[in-house]
Amino acid sequence: MRTYKALAVCWSFAALTSMKLVILAFFGAVASATTLLDRNLVYISPFHDHPQFGRDTRELHARHLRNGRRQVQAASAFDDEHYPTFYGGDFSNSPFVWNGGLNFTHSVASGDPFDTSVLLWTRAVPLTNETSPGPDQSVPVCVSYKVFTSPSLSGKPVNSGEAFTSYDVDFTVKVEATGLKADTKYWYFFADCTNPSSVSPTGVTRTISHPDTPAHLVNGGKDLTLAVFSCSQYQRGYFNAYGVGAHNTSADIFVHLGDYIYESLGNGAGIGRQVLGRELATIHDYRQRLNQYRTDVSLVFAHQNAPWIAVWKLAAVRAYHEWMPVRQVAADDKLRIWRNFQIGKLLDLTMLDTRQYDRDLTDVYYNTDYVNTIAAYPNRSLMGLDQENWFFNSLSESKYRGAVWRIVGQQIVFTQLNESGHFDLDAWDGYRANRQRVLDHLYRGRIDNTIVLSGDSHANWVSDLAHPNDTSYDPVTGHGAIGVEFAGTAVSSSSSFGTNIQPAAADKISDVLVAVNRNLQWSEGSYRGFYTLTINPNTLTATYWAMNSTSSANLDAFVSAKFVVKNGQ
Repeated sequence: MRTYKALAVCWSFAALTSMKLVILAFFGAVASATTLLDRNLVYISPFHDHPQFGRDTRELHARHLRNGRRQVQAASAFDDEHYPTFYGGDFSNSPFVWNGGLNFTHSVASGDPFDTSVLLWTRAVPLTNETSPGPDQSVPVCVSYKVFTSPSLSGKPVNSGEAFTSYDVDFTVKVEATGLKADTKYWYFFADCTNPSSVSPTGVTRTISHPDTPAHLVNGGKDLTLAVFSCSQYQRGYFNAYGVGAHNTSADIFVHLGDYIYESLGNGAGIGRQVLGRELATIHDYRQRLNQYRTDVSLVFAHQNAPWIAVWKLAAVRAYHEWMPVRQVAADDKLRIWRNFQIGKLLDLTMLDTRQYDRDLTDVYYNTDYVNTIAAYPNRSLMGLDQENWFFNSLSESKYRGAVWRIVGQQIVFTQLNESGHFDLDAWDGYRANRQRVLDHLYRGRIDNTIVLSGDSHANWVSDLAHPNDTSYDPVTGHGAIGVEFAGTAVSSSSSFGTNIQPAAADKISDVLVAVNRNLQWSEGSYRGFYTLTINPNTLTATYWAMNSTSSANLDAFVSAKFVVKNGQ
């Protein structure tokens, strides 16, 4: 049974009175023929502003035409928008799309919400069997999407469209739903263009408030909650933290600070988590690893039920953009991903790249002694000059525009941590002058209510933001501090206090660290987990969640600590 359908447009040529008009109509049609390819953002990610480095959608379109097969099914059931092209009155060589069935293998996801738009994601893989091996490279898959304001998916969709995908982008689909209302919850799904009854699971997403929305009206006047995660290693344990965040909290947005996947192997067979493939090198390797990670039931559920805002660490860029609902900012600027979200006058969420963007020489273990000799150099930079200036301007603009809170999402521990004479040179302790410049900017501009979020360390830390060893800062009252740092443990990666360290042993280490480090208020190194930030104009509350076990899929967790930051204090 042939598993292709032809898509074509019946053009009226009676009105074309000259060959010039025919040629113009042809080239206009060719240009519009890539619409459904271009709508899928993964074809041009991560190079949206330099399409010559992405997937050439005009060439893909031409490939589809060169390999077109004889039409055996009528195109009358399709809208003209599906694949406009020019073939005269004879559609015998029209392009085809796959109609042998689709499997939405990894459910749906959404991310990078603005006040009027949000990115939607799915993966639509052709169904295959012995008699139907699937499409070759000349045949695209057509996927539709619809967005609704109610969970019943009733009424007219507020946004809809179609997009193509293909083996070129691992059958992933990333589209931008536009024209949405600010601060509004939405439900959405994808479907097979050739069979509208074949649909994906329904996803839940939302937009954020317009930047000018008064703080007390953000999120409809209710507290806004962010769930913050980092460091999920497949072979080390199940991603239960994502599931607890989605099931057991009222999180509106998931924030991921890095290490979404790991390149390494490792033996997870004992808990049924053996990773596929090899240590990652090629785009195939990265796609395979992302594919496997995204089968974890808790991660699937978390992506399906809230929008995500993420930054990367050490992942192949093209595969990351194929698999993640994240906006590309500027590909020609060293793959810049740092960006800012203004959520009404309640907060600015500023996402930094403290891993790869223009970062000076870092500690990679064989050069530790040398990096230690340069860690305090005044010209040493963790972020690069451009990002640093943008960050400072963003902080100042946030204060100037009257935002209550400034939340900075970045990957590594900011506060100085003296661990028995050892300092983590891969964190901000390896870039001390850069940290001092950040603190100086906050103090000089009187930019208060600044909350730094950190991951990577595989342990929990809560600290006041102040210059290291500054005697004007009082660790008991907090007087003299300019902000707070909340650093979270890993979703599943091993503790930096020791693999499988038990709570009693970890607490002894924490007691020593809190006693030695003036800024450090709390430390915990045994449990895997995450934390939430519940935000209103008066207070910001951080709630730390601990997983009882990550050796099986479960939602067994408890609150291990809670901290309240008051506006202006």
